Amino acid sequence: MVAQPQAFIPESEHVTIRRATSDDAAVCGKICFEAFSTLARRHNFPPDFPAPEIPVRVLSTMFSHPSFFCVVAEQDGKIVGSNCLDERTSIAGVGPITIDPSTQNRSVGRQLMRAVIERAKERRFAGVRLVQAAYHNRSLSLYAKLGFVVREPLACMQGQAIQKLLPGYQVRPADLSDLAGCNELCLRVHGHDRGGELKDAIEHGTAVVAESGGRIRAYASSIAFSGHAVAENNRDLQALISAAEEFQGPGILVPTRNADLFRWCLENGLRVVQPMTLMTMGLYNEPVGAFLPSILF
Repeated sequence: MVAQPQAFIPESEHVTIRRATSDDAAVCGKICFEAFSTLARRHNFPPDFPAPEIPVRVLSTMFSHPSFFCVVAEQDGKIVGSNCLDERTSIAGVGPITIDPSTQNRSVGRQLMRAVIERAKERRFAGVRLVQAAYHNRSLSLYAKLGFVVREPLACMQGQAIQKLLPGYQVRPADLSDLAGCNELCLRVHGHDRGGELKDAIEHGTAVVAESGGRIRAYASSIAFSGHAVAENNRDLQALISAAEEFQGPGILVPTRNADLFRWCLENGLRVVQPMTLMTMGLYNEPVGAFLPSILF
């Protein structure tokens, strides 16, 4: 990690991309709130954040985390956007990328994306992934031009918690002794683990596992917009979803190609909030199990 803010060669003489600091979180969080809210209203979708305090808190955590590479865009000395790269595992996750609505469509987003892509190349990550709002045509086009490939259509789903324990399963909080088993499960399903992210979730008390037959069949860093889940099959994943007390944030991200899981969610009262798209660059293996991506990937 770079200890001090690092400047990148700007694509425009008016815009500079530099390393974010914790002091930037308040300004960038407000921009994040305004950017997502403006975009959602324009397309008649609910905003991802109900209040500006939430993205301020999220970015404050990311900007100060040693395994996140975050950058801000400045124009004439004023911060106009930010972007982050999650570097906790062998696959890097991008986001949130946000630009001041008054500055959008002026190549700032492209420069912020190029900064994190270059970082990923320098650090030799096996792949880079992101999740974008499917209704946002401009971001879909930008990411495709930069080399990202559409992999999974997703439905962000929300609703009243099911709060049932499926027969034959025990769902409990994960602890650090579960980390190796969960990583092995993720490796079987995806071809890589998400151990750094999961370790953080265990330490923060949000991770859960579903056990059956004396072994871990599924785990989730959290049943939330910001959390991912991995399972041997749909039934194992349904055990995790059924036991959740709530679906935090805008909702869980369900791959709609998994028709059985998507239909089960609908039949259990969840509704589609918005369509989203998982996009990847570099390593990607078709999953051989059931999963829920996080908003990062």
